[in-house]
Amino acid sequence: MSVRQKSIVLIGFMGVGKTTIGELIAKKLYRSFIDVDQEIEKDLNMTIPEIFEQHGEAFFRDYEKKKTCALAEQKLKVISIGGGAFLQPEIRETCLTNCIVFYLDVTWDEWKERLDLLIDSRPILQSRNIEEIEELFYKRQDAYSINHSKLTVNQRSAEEVADFIVDSLKHVWDMYEPRID
Repeated sequence: MSVRQKSIVLIGFMGVGKTTIGELIAKKLYRSFIDVDQEIEKDLNMTIPEIFEQHGEAFFRDYEKKKTCALAEQKLKVISIGGGAFLQPEIRETCLTNCIVFYLDVTWDEWKERLDLLIDSRPILQSRNIEEIEELFYKRQDAYSINHSKLTVNQRSAEEVADFIVDSLKHVWDMYEPRID
């Protein structure tokens, strides 16, 4: 598959803006956008919290793996994956092999400001205190550090981040596969 055809995958901690930024990138590149969590909710006709509650995290992670790997093998998509998905080696390997993976990074202090907006919709955060959430935040950094490109999103609008990623992609595409006119 050519570099231009590879799907773009956005990874990072929950609430970093993967869906919002992914939608903007897809629009700018005339590609389809897929939020894996939304696709899972549609497939199972349940919210993520309901899936966790009724079937457990192990069931969710297995379904997430199958769904994410299948989508990552498609071309010309922009895909936002769940905050914990990239911890699974099979997802990580499939995405890194078949896609261009962007890590949207945010500092703990910046992310902490978003917590009130996220806590109710993220089952992994419920029943954890702030210290446990901080531990989870830092624990996931190792998995996220394996990527094709990292961008810190602190104090940047979703539009700025999307523009930066699109410009970067176009530059790389021209370097590796210049258009012949």
